[in-house]
Amino acid sequence: MRRAVLFCLLAWPAAAEEAAPPGASSCLGCHGPARMGAAIPSLRGRDPAEVAAALRGFRDNSRPATVMDRLARGFSEPESQAIAAWVVR
Repeated sequence: MRRAVLFCLLAWPAAAEEAAPPGASSCLGCHGPARMGAAIPSLRGRDPAEVAAALRGFRDNSRPATVMDRLARGFSEPESQAIAAWVVR
């Protein structure tokens, strides 16, 4: 019994962790916990709709960017929404 409980406790974080949608894991290089500085905001805890809107703005050039405009153009709107939902958790 103790072995089963221990296994469940150890396996739970891995099972609860959602797989990143394609392209999302690359966001954490700059926007993750070890982000590159104050100019690059952390995305954790933000509203996914806000992040998706920012990606849309980068994609259509209505939001100024240095790199994000080029990155965002590689994602469709549904992909951007999935990425936004994943990176904010």
